Amino acid sequence: MRIGFLGAGRIGTFHAAALAGTDGVDDLLIGDADAGRAAEVAERVGARAAVSVDAVFESGIDALVIATPTVTHAELITRAARAGLPTYCEKPIALDLAGTVRALGEVERAGTMLQMGFQRRFDAGYLAAREALRDGRLGRVHTLRAITSDAAPPPPEFLPHSGGLIRDCLVHDFDAVRWLTGREVVEVFASGSDGGAAFFREAGDVDTAAALLTLDDGTLVTATATRYNGAGYDVRMELSGDRDQFVVGLDDRTPFTSAEPGGPPGPARPWANFLERFEAAYRAELAAFVAAARGEAPNPCSGRQALSALLVAEACELSRLEHRPVRLAEITKRMSELEP
Repeated sequence: MRIGFLGAGRIGTFHAAALAGTDGVDDLLIGDADAGRAAEVAERVGARAAVSVDAVFESGIDALVIATPTVTHAELITRAARAGLPTYCEKPIALDLAGTVRALGEVERAGTMLQMGFQRRFDAGYLAAREALRDGRLGRVHTLRAITSDAAPPPPEFLPHSGGLIRDCLVHDFDAVRWLTGREVVEVFASGSDGGAAFFREAGDVDTAAALLTLDDGTLVTATATRYNGAGYDVRMELSGDRDQFVVGLDDRTPFTSAEPGGPPGPARPWANFLERFEAAYRAELAAFVAAARGEAPNPCSGRQALSALLVAEACELSRLEHRPVRLAEITKRMSELEP
């Protein structure tokens, strides 16, 4: 396959290197708003560089990968759909619900494939937990506890274009909960705090958030996120049932120290960031995209699946701002009013 690749930033460089070594990829053409940066990344990973984003679309590619800044996603997804290109895009589709619905409408009218980047679906621990839950080993699952903690805050300039902590970070947990359980969220209650750097408050964001989700079978889910986990990057999920309990993300690099006498000390080399923690999952995700784009496998995470996770995030953000429980039906009603 000839794959066009847009975005030569941090995650783009990582994805480009992974794709360059993926079976079935014969040609990788990298484009970026900064042509010099595209050329640098292309040389580093053994790909070709395009002189512009337009040149990527005009080069006769078979599929497209989008790893550009969030504000460009919806426009590029729309353009790819109109060009009939199977597309992979890092989440989110857009920063708002209206933009997401519009872009999805373009994809669905064109009948093209859009795979969204929720890499936890390809992580070995999450896959094992899903299997254990689905085959009944946990019994009746009554509680899930999700944790997403960054080791340090992002640059201040990132926040205004991130969608906020809940949409940027906790949305991964919301997708994982739906994917693991096969259940839908029916109600949320969320809160946040902003005791860190002033730039969070200036952006109207929070640096720490917590949400309580109720699933349609009564299962309770707690999901927390923070930008200030000085011990290291920490992503875990506990699944508690009346027969057993599984923990995703618990290994010799999990950044915590036991307070119990004789308990395990903190890790010598804790996880530093999401690229390090989920390297294998990202590679598997991109290989799945290539297979799906070739028609050899189903789409593992459609745009509609990404929208469902976003609806939960939108409900949590509304709950945080208005200090009240929010039913998902309230958000889906808003969405239905946006759809043509």
